[in-house]
Amino acid sequence: MKKTGFVYHELYTWHDTGNYAGFMAPGFPLQPGMHNEHPETKRRFKNLLDASGYIDNLHLIKPREATEEEILRFHTVDYLNRVKEMSVGSGGDAGELTPIGHGSYEIALLSAGGLISATDAVMAGTVDNAYVLNRPPGHHADADQGRGFCVFGNIVIAAKHALANLGVERIAVVDWDVHHGNGTETAFWEDPRVMTISMHQDNWYPQGRGLVTDVGEGKGEGYAINMPLPPGSGTGAYEAAFDRVVEPALRAYKPDLIFVASGFDASAFDPLGRMMMHSAGYNSLTTKLMTIADDLCDGRIVMAHEGGYSPYYVPFCGLSVLEALAGHKSGVEDPYLDFAAGMGGHELQYSQDQLLKQAEEVVQRYHGTK
Repeated sequence: MKKTGFVYHELYTWHDTGNYAGFMAPGFPLQPGMHNEHPETKRRFKNLLDASGYIDNLHLIKPREATEEEILRFHTVDYLNRVKEMSVGSGGDAGELTPIGHGSYEIALLSAGGLISATDAVMAGTVDNAYVLNRPPGHHADADQGRGFCVFGNIVIAAKHALANLGVERIAVVDWDVHHGNGTETAFWEDPRVMTISMHQDNWYPQGRGLVTDVGEGKGEGYAINMPLPPGSGTGAYEAAFDRVVEPALRAYKPDLIFVASGFDASAFDPLGRMMMHSAGYNSLTTKLMTIADDLCDGRIVMAHEGGYSPYYVPFCGLSVLEALAGHKSGVEDPYLDFAAGMGGHELQYSQDQLLKQAEEVVQRYHGTK
């Protein structure tokens, strides 16, 4: 068994995204309802860990608030102050599709700080790997604005902390959220110390980002790797993406630490994605990644929870990832798995194969893999 750290705080579920019509602001003809980025997905994930007793296999790590200095390693002073002012008041919008509620600033600091706490524990050897069930998410946030429900760039902030303070020289970020990890990629666009790898639904969000030809610039050229998979991609495409692109890129790069932007919105039941992943698929990807990490960086993996908007299915995807990280089964069977696995088209399709060939060429061109 691995010693797997787990970060959670009830305040993560208190981030108030307000009344929305899905991800659109309400107002005729959009009747107000629940925002897609609501707390139940995370709370039910934690509840399943408690109800099953699996939480007892995890090593709890207490999150702390990130300091303003840590936030400002990535974000601008103006943006930080705007979020703080909205949080003290009645809320507002931190940018594109990123609602702020009363008190959201402190919760966003705790979300970023949870990643820092987990990173410190993994690098110190207190735990072998860690999962951070945090909220609000972070991989879309830009330096000067929030985007796509993300307030602060949690992984970016933790990565910059590791580079500045923990003796880390090379970091890889693997993003399997259904949406492109634009904020993380932009933060390190010209920085070879961080390789970003994003597999996402083609041209979904943000539209126009995450093209296979987007590879970074300057000293960072070749260190951004994108796989914009066609809608309808299932486990065959994701397994092939790992085997043919992710693994060769990581083995060539040899990171000291691996972050994962762990979104479960590529699942077959997610309302904001059109992919067909399932809990067994996520377990397989995690197992593959652990083998790579064991070979390259003493197993050091820190996962940050990102998207995933099915309150009924996210818990089973999350539990399957934790089972792989810890190397211990929960005994809980995914009641949805047969439905998801039985969907047609899970095998690698021609269009998916052609896209992966382009991504393979990027890795071969810049990192000499074959």
